[in-house]
Amino acid sequence: MASETRRTPHQVTFAVLAAGVSAYALLQSLVTPVLPTIQESLHTNQNTVTWVLTAYLLSASIFTPIMGRIGDMIGKERVFVATMSALAAGSLLAALATNVQVMIIARVIQGIGGGVLPLAFGIIRDEFPKEKLSGAVGAIASLIAVGAGLGIVLAGPIVNALNYHWLFWLPMILCIVAAVAAHFLVPESPIRTPGRISWLPAVLLSAWLVALLVALSQAPVWGWASGKVIGLFVAAVVLAVGWVQVELRAAMPLIDMKMMRLPAVWTNNLVALLFGVGMYATFAFLPEFVQTPKSTGYGFGSSITESGLILLPMSVAMFFVGLYANRFAQRVGGKVVVVLGSLIGTLSLALLAFAHGATWELYIATAVMGVGFGLAFAAMSSLIVAAVPPEQTGVASGMNANIRTIGGSIGAALMASVVTASPAADGLPRESGYTNGFAMLGGALLVAAFAAMLIPVGRRLHTVDFADEPEHAELAMVPGGTVVGDKPE
Repeated sequence: MASETRRTPHQVTFAVLAAGVSAYALLQSLVTPVLPTIQESLHTNQNTVTWVLTAYLLSASIFTPIMGRIGDMIGKERVFVATMSALAAGSLLAALATNVQVMIIARVIQGIGGGVLPLAFGIIRDEFPKEKLSGAVGAIASLIAVGAGLGIVLAGPIVNALNYHWLFWLPMILCIVAAVAAHFLVPESPIRTPGRISWLPAVLLSAWLVALLVALSQAPVWGWASGKVIGLFVAAVVLAVGWVQVELRAAMPLIDMKMMRLPAVWTNNLVALLFGVGMYATFAFLPEFVQTPKSTGYGFGSSITESGLILLPMSVAMFFVGLYANRFAQRVGGKVVVVLGSLIGTLSLALLAFAHGATWELYIATAVMGVGFGLAFAAMSSLIVAAVPPEQTGVASGMNANIRTIGGSIGAALMASVVTASPAADGLPRESGYTNGFAMLGGALLVAAFAAMLIPVGRRLHTVDFADEPEHAELAMVPGGTVVGDKPE
């Protein structure tokens, strides 16, 4: 009992985890608005500089489940520290890079930071009081998305005041602080899943993700019907089927396919995939849309900073809505919240598709998007955590975040293909390209709403015995937001 009383207060643990997750989320998107600047500084071309983003997504997609699994095996706190150290090392290398090849290697190293997501969720599951678990998970889930949005907002001011190298120096400092704080303040989680990493599933997972994302990222350049793209898609399917079969037979699978087949898990993962399509593609292409010269007849000729500020309402709305989404879910059910968030997200993308007359229309659209995404992300995270046993929290939540990243890669590639399908005489996209692209993303979120309707409801889904909500729920606060538990539906 004495050792229990000496454990770090969960509020302090949350603050450390929030710092680490924020650093990872910022690194997801800080470079997006300034790729032309990096391209010019490193003397490369547009196709090559795109790999500064693609390499990061590829690496994060591969390392997210691997780091989560290792954390379940040997201890989440020590692996969290190692993950933050890798983020710091990758940021240092990126800040010092003098050519695009070194920059891409640095981004691959940074992708190891994807493990921060399942590790943070797992530490929360192990350390937090049951009645405050779901709210904390929802707050961390909100930070992931909000941090990605704020990265685009902050990129312009940082580059203008300093230079693009500080897009890596500043997150590196935050990573070092989080790593040191985690080492000294975050208690080592007592729950372990003994075993070892099955490397064949890990290799196959890496292989099919690489084949899929390379095909998607290069299809606009090579052509969707080219032999290389079709070959990569076929290879991705074959390797994915082989990966599933190996995982099913493995004594210690990297991803427990039996767990992944749970209705509450696969339905939430499908919704996460479709939300990733909409979110990351919007982050990538809305700044490009508003930076388009006014001479085109539809662009606003905005600066990097101005284009980033258009996304600020989304980040603010996503964060604050995410804080209260679980309390709302207690009244109407998590499934209803995910459906509602999907429909609101669809409305926001419909506005982006057709409301191009003035920038205030875009501000309204991104604010509406933040409401929808904030509701859905927080509710999905809690539904996932509540659907699996404690020892699978890292894998389940990590795969959910991983699938959202994969969805982002798909969305960005599809959006690029649609936007650039019929360029104008000056080589710039036509307004119809953006209209069709944002409409396509809205269609993806509409499909997400139908997928969310398949999420099962019922007490038997939940393996977590959540305590009753305190009478004065508003008093249960930690840094970053409310952490009141989510009652079973």
